[in-house]
Amino acid sequence: MPLLPALQDVSGPAAAREAVRFDDVILTYSGLARVTDALAARLAGAGRVAVWATPTAHTVVAVVAALRAGVPAVPLNPKTGERELAHIVADSAPSLVLAAPDDVLPPALAGLARLDVTTASPDPAPAAALPEPDPESPALVVYTSGTTGPPKGAVLPRRALAASLDALEDAWGWTADDVLVHALPLFHVHGLILGVLGPLRRGGSVRHLGRFSPEGVARELGAGGTMLFGVPTMYHRLAEALADPDASAGLAKALAGARLLVSGSAALPVHDHERIAAATGRRVIERYGMTETLMNTGVRADGAPRPGTVGPPLRGVELRLVEEDGTPLTGADAIGEIQVRGPNLFTGYLNRPDATAAALTADGWFRTGDMATLDPDGYVRIVGRKATDLIKSGGYKIGAGEIENALLDHPGVREAAVTGEPDADLGERIVAWVVPADPAAPPTAEQLADHVAAQLAPHKRPRTVRYLDALPRNDLGKIMKRALHG
Repeated sequence: MPLLPALQDVSGPAAAREAVRFDDVILTYSGLARVTDALAARLAGAGRVAVWATPTAHTVVAVVAALRAGVPAVPLNPKTGERELAHIVADSAPSLVLAAPDDVLPPALAGLARLDVTTASPDPAPAAALPEPDPESPALVVYTSGTTGPPKGAVLPRRALAASLDALEDAWGWTADDVLVHALPLFHVHGLILGVLGPLRRGGSVRHLGRFSPEGVARELGAGGTMLFGVPTMYHRLAEALADPDASAGLAKALAGARLLVSGSAALPVHDHERIAAATGRRVIERYGMTETLMNTGVRADGAPRPGTVGPPLRGVELRLVEEDGTPLTGADAIGEIQVRGPNLFTGYLNRPDATAAALTADGWFRTGDMATLDPDGYVRIVGRKATDLIKSGGYKIGAGEIENALLDHPGVREAAVTGEPDADLGERIVAWVVPADPAAPPTAEQLADHVAAQLAPHKRPRTVRYLDALPRNDLGKIMKRALHG
């Protein structure tokens, strides 16, 4: 099966079906096939190509054309700093960069040949499309965030993209009738692979807001959107908007009418789950994936939404929890590192055989670095990253996530993050970083400690509380805990 079958043979009623919409730029399947066929013909044999991945239809055309030509695309985050961008360009060695005609590119890209991308269909129509590449051939090289060193390029084969998107079709009943609404960036897995290639593989539609706003979500869901993809920051803002009696009615109706509300890229706090459910009668469901593995787990459309979990493993994905020495763990209360194996995995890090070998076990399990517990029915509860969210205090293994949810349940807390810091007595002490709901009257450290102890257990209470105006977050809304320090 081709990676994007709906673009292989565009004829009949399918030709006029809307594929992509960005504000006033609309591409039907016929139009998208024509413009990407023309660009693909120019890219044939180009080697890797960089894509200046702005949230526009030009990015979609560039990436789809590269996929149709069998040329690996390297999506570039337009907000990346000059030094990091120079590293990515040097590491991936693209032969040229694809960008919209009006894009102003930074000096780090000055040495690359530039090809401007149009969204206008060519006339006459291009020749027949190029043959479908091998499933194991690289489709994308997506760079990781680089929190522990320079970003690494994860090589994602066409096989992995197809496996993950088809597993989500199975889990979510995703069809050509679905219209996906989102405002995610297009340089990463969530917005680009799930948010654009997902609808296109199914023959459905994607409406990109360009810039997130509750008003935009209400407008597009109210005008036929069936699915919403977002990150926790977006759902938090939706929950805040739903609390405004002057603006909530239309938004609540639009969210209630959606078939699926999906959150990913980081854990959605239970407090926001409950606020959205109370206002709309609809539950947000979560899924779990990584750049190197694409999607691993997900709450099914016909399953039980359960705040605080990311669902069971998707079809085709093997998942296990292991101790620090690699010993497999069992039991509902056991906290271990998630390891996964399946057709959804990357083929390795570009130019980094050492890093690839360190990430994979001898029998093909990928070491995610994420810590979790397993419910008896197989639902996964992620407690955080091994490096930043697993706190060993007083002989206990404690996940930062459950403490953060408990803190967010306190009415005086707007945002919260939990880290561990060295402690001579406990090994590590629990530190809470709190953005108070009312900066003029924040809850005291003692009040917050008592609140957590009452909900969880005394050994999970924060020993130190630090107050902030806002938590540091990246483009996907993830809290950058390495930026938090005393």
